[in-house]
Amino acid sequence: MDRSRLLGQFLRARRECTAIEDVGLTCAGRRRTPGLRREELATLAGVSTDYLVRLEQGRERRPSEQVLDALARALDLDADAVEHLHELARPRVRRRPVTRVEHVSASLLQLLGAWDKNPAFIIDRWMDVLATNAMADALYAGLEQRENLIRLTFLNPEAKVFYTDWEKTAYFKVANLHASAGADPDDPFLPELVEDVSLRSEEFARLWERHDVRPKGHESKRFHIHGIGDMELSCETFAVNSAPGQQLIVFQAEPGSPSERTLGLLNARRP
Repeated sequence: MDRSRLLGQFLRARRECTAIEDVGLTCAGRRRTPGLRREELATLAGVSTDYLVRLEQGRERRPSEQVLDALARALDLDADAVEHLHELARPRVRRRPVTRVEHVSASLLQLLGAWDKNPAFIIDRWMDVLATNAMADALYAGLEQRENLIRLTFLNPEAKVFYTDWEKTAYFKVANLHASAGADPDDPFLPELVEDVSLRSEEFARLWERHDVRPKGHESKRFHIHGIGDMELSCETFAVNSAPGQQLIVFQAEPGSPSERTLGLLNARRP
């Protein structure tokens, strides 16, 4: 993960993921590379091919707002990806050093403990799990690597059973992590996580190279709990304003659904 080239890497990845038909062009003959060619994107965005090459190679890092918007339109980026593109081109100035040790406030810990029927936990920008309630402990019981959701998903073989929709879960977790990278591209700790997991998981490395971006929000997740069964839970994510980078994750089941009954069985089994 070369932080100085994140903008260029993002543009190249999105260009290679954009089918020529998606931007209204026709394919003439056999193509050796996936997605759009540089000259095709340059034409669509109204810039020179040489300028686009410099952007992708990291030799040009300060494109204008107009160029960024033109590239976003040409690549048909969604709102999250557009924001990510601008963040990479205009990284924020860090006001204070980033510390790897995160602390959860006493009031937030008290709130977690008050939820006795819904799994809830706190994560940081690197998806380290900082605090959990009893239901979250029961949900993830027995799973190795659960201290970090990226490591759990890609380095624990049991994750492919635990997450019923593993491919979807894996995609979104990597896209969530990319959103964190855009918010603070000079983060000194994120490259350590990315490089370590990339070396140990080809699936993570492949998804990371796509540069898809999805901040955490409302999701539906399906789990298989050994000895209990399957359940589908809705997931809500809340930013902790008093601790930038921390997020509160809460799961709940649809009232009256089979998943609510399964969640009740999990509640009865917790310590």
